[in-house]
Amino acid sequence: MRVLAWWRVLAVVAVLAGTCSEKVFTKCGLASLLEKTYGLNRDVVKRFVCIAQYESGFNTKALNVNSNGSKDYGIFQLNNQYWCLDSRGGKNVCKMACSNLLNDNLSDDVRCARTIVRETESWKGKGTGFTAWAAYVTHCQNRNLDVYMSECWRSG
Repeated sequence: MRVLAWWRVLAVVAVLAGTCSEKVFTKCGLASLLEKTYGLNRDVVKRFVCIAQYESGFNTKALNVNSNGSKDYGIFQLNNQYWCLDSRGGKNVCKMACSNLLNDNLSDDVRCARTIVRETESWKGKGTGFTAWAAYVTHCQNRNLDVYMSECWRSG
Protein backbone atom coordinates (compact mmCIF):
# COMPACT_ATOMS: atom_id res chain seq x y z
CA MET A 1 0.00 0.00 0.00
CA ARG A 2 2.81 2.40 0.90
CA VAL A 3 4.56 1.69 -2.43
CA LEU A 4 1.36 2.57 -4.31
CA ALA A 5 1.19 5.94 -2.48
CA TRP A 6 4.78 6.77 -3.50
CA TRP A 7 4.00 5.91 -7.11
CA ARG A 8 1.09 8.36 -7.02
CA VAL A 9 3.34 11.08 -5.63
CA LEU A 10 5.93 10.39 -8.32
CA ALA A 11 3.25 10.43 -11.02
CA VAL A 12 2.00 13.84 -9.84
CA VAL A 13 5.54 15.21 -9.74
CA ALA A 14 6.20 13.91 -13.25
CA VAL A 15 3.03 15.55 -14.58
CA LEU A 16 3.86 18.86 -12.93
CA ALA A 17 7.43 18.73 -14.21
CA GLY A 18 6.11 18.11 -17.69
CA THR A 19 3.96 21.23 -17.58
CA CYS A 20 6.86 23.44 -16.52
CA SER A 21 8.47 24.69 -19.69
CA GLU A 22 11.13 26.92 -18.22
CA LYS A 23 14.42 27.13 -20.01
CA VAL A 24 17.50 29.04 -19.01
CA PHE A 25 19.57 29.58 -22.12
CA THR A 26 23.29 30.07 -22.42
CA LYS A 27 24.42 33.19 -24.21
CA CYS A 28 25.60 31.25 -27.24
CA GLY A 29 22.57 28.96 -27.23
CA LEU A 30 20.20 31.92 -27.36
CA ALA A 31 22.30 33.61 -30.05
CA SER A 32 22.22 30.50 -32.21
CA LEU A 33 18.45 30.11 -31.79
CA LEU A 34 17.74 33.75 -32.63
CA GLU A 35 19.94 33.60 -35.71
CA LYS A 36 19.07 30.15 -37.07
CA THR A 37 15.44 29.67 -36.04
CA TYR A 38 14.15 33.24 -36.13
CA GLY A 39 16.38 34.55 -38.93
CA LEU A 40 17.63 37.59 -37.05
CA ASN A 41 20.84 39.17 -38.30
CA ARG A 42 23.81 39.23 -35.96
CA ASP A 43 23.52 42.93 -35.22
CA VAL A 44 20.01 42.36 -33.83
CA VAL A 45 20.97 39.05 -32.20
CA LYS A 46 23.79 40.54 -30.15
CA ARG A 47 21.51 43.29 -28.86
CA PHE A 48 18.71 40.90 -27.91
CA VAL A 49 21.16 38.50 -26.27
CA CYS A 50 22.65 41.30 -24.18
CA ILE A 51 19.15 42.47 -23.21
CA ALA A 52 18.15 38.92 -22.22
CA GLN A 53 21.24 38.49 -20.08
CA TYR A 54 20.61 41.61 -18.03
CA GLU A 55 16.80 41.52 -18.00
CA SER A 56 16.17 37.86 -17.15
CA GLY A 57 19.47 36.00 -16.87
CA PHE A 58 18.34 34.16 -20.05
CA ASN A 59 15.39 32.65 -18.13
CA THR A 60 12.21 32.16 -20.17
CA LYS A 61 10.06 32.06 -17.03
CA ALA A 62 11.37 35.26 -15.44
CA LEU A 63 8.60 37.33 -13.90
CA ASN A 64 9.28 40.58 -12.07
CA VAL A 65 6.96 43.02 -10.34
CA ASN A 66 7.91 46.68 -10.70
CA SER A 67 7.48 49.39 -8.07
CA ASN A 68 4.42 50.74 -9.94
CA GLY A 69 2.74 47.31 -9.78
CA SER A 70 3.25 46.46 -13.44
CA LYS A 71 4.93 43.17 -14.34
CA ASP A 72 7.71 42.20 -16.74
CA TYR A 73 7.42 38.79 -18.38
CA GLY A 74 9.80 36.32 -19.99
CA ILE A 75 13.30 36.30 -21.34
CA PHE A 76 13.11 39.93 -22.61
CA GLN A 77 11.01 41.14 -19.63
CA LEU A 78 8.12 42.57 -21.64
CA ASN A 79 5.83 44.80 -19.61
CA ASN A 80 2.10 44.23 -19.14
CA GLN A 81 1.40 47.95 -19.04
CA TYR A 82 2.23 48.32 -22.75
CA TRP A 83 3.10 45.15 -24.60
CA CYS A 84 1.01 42.18 -23.42
CA LEU A 85 -2.27 41.48 -21.64
CA ASP A 86 -2.80 40.00 -18.19
CA SER A 87 -5.42 40.55 -15.49
CA ARG A 88 -4.15 44.11 -14.94
CA GLY A 89 -5.08 45.24 -18.45
CA GLY A 90 -2.89 47.62 -20.42
CA LYS A 91 -2.32 48.67 -24.03
CA ASN A 92 -1.41 45.18 -25.31
CA VAL A 93 0.45 46.52 -28.35
CA CYS A 94 1.73 43.02 -29.20
CA LYS A 95 -1.81 41.60 -29.02
CA MET A 96 -0.95 38.61 -26.86
CA ALA A 97 -1.39 37.20 -23.40
CA CYS A 98 1.56 37.88 -21.10
CA SER A 99 1.48 34.22 -20.07
CA ASN A 100 2.63 33.33 -23.61
CA LEU A 101 5.97 34.88 -22.69
CA LEU A 102 6.65 32.41 -19.88
CA ASN A 103 7.51 29.27 -21.84
CA ASP A 104 10.50 28.03 -23.79
CA ASN A 105 8.93 28.79 -27.17
CA LEU A 106 10.35 32.20 -28.05
CA SER A 107 8.18 32.87 -31.12
CA ASP A 108 5.89 35.28 -29.27
CA ASP A 109 8.77 36.86 -27.36
CA VAL A 110 10.76 37.56 -30.53
CA ARG A 111 7.73 38.86 -32.41
CA CYS A 112 6.84 41.23 -29.57
CA ALA A 113 10.45 42.36 -29.01
CA ARG A 114 10.71 43.25 -32.70
CA THR A 115 7.44 45.18 -32.38
CA ILE A 116 8.88 47.08 -29.42
CA VAL A 117 11.96 48.05 -31.42
CA ARG A 118 9.79 49.20 -34.34
CA GLU A 119 7.33 51.10 -32.13
CA THR A 120 10.11 52.80 -30.18
CA GLU A 121 11.83 53.90 -33.39
CA SER A 122 8.54 55.28 -34.72
CA TRP A 123 8.50 57.95 -32.02
CA LYS A 124 12.15 58.22 -30.90
CA GLY A 125 13.85 57.91 -34.28
CA LYS A 126 15.80 55.36 -36.27
CA GLY A 127 18.38 53.41 -34.31
CA THR A 128 16.75 54.01 -30.92
CA GLY A 129 14.53 50.92 -30.75
CA PHE A 130 16.57 48.93 -28.24
CA THR A 131 16.58 51.84 -25.80
CA ALA A 132 13.07 50.71 -24.79
CA TRP A 133 14.93 48.36 -22.41
CA ALA A 134 16.66 50.04 -19.46
CA ALA A 135 19.08 47.10 -19.34
CA TYR A 136 20.15 47.85 -22.92
CA VAL A 137 20.88 51.49 -22.09
CA THR A 138 22.73 50.57 -18.89
CA HIS A 139 24.66 47.46 -19.96
CA CYS A 140 24.69 47.13 -23.74
CA GLN A 141 24.36 50.42 -25.62
CA ASN A 142 27.92 51.68 -25.23
CA ARG A 143 29.54 48.26 -25.07
CA ASN A 144 31.42 46.52 -27.85
CA LEU A 145 28.88 43.78 -28.48
CA ASP A 146 31.12 42.08 -31.04
CA VAL A 147 33.60 41.41 -28.23
CA TYR A 148 30.72 40.37 -25.94
CA MET A 149 29.60 37.80 -28.54
CA SER A 150 33.05 36.70 -29.73
CA GLU A 151 32.96 33.39 -27.85
CA CYS A 152 29.81 32.47 -29.76
CA TRP A 153 30.92 33.64 -33.21
CA ARG A 154 34.60 32.70 -33.34
CA SER A 155 34.29 30.92 -36.68
CA GLY A 156 32.50 33.68 -38.44
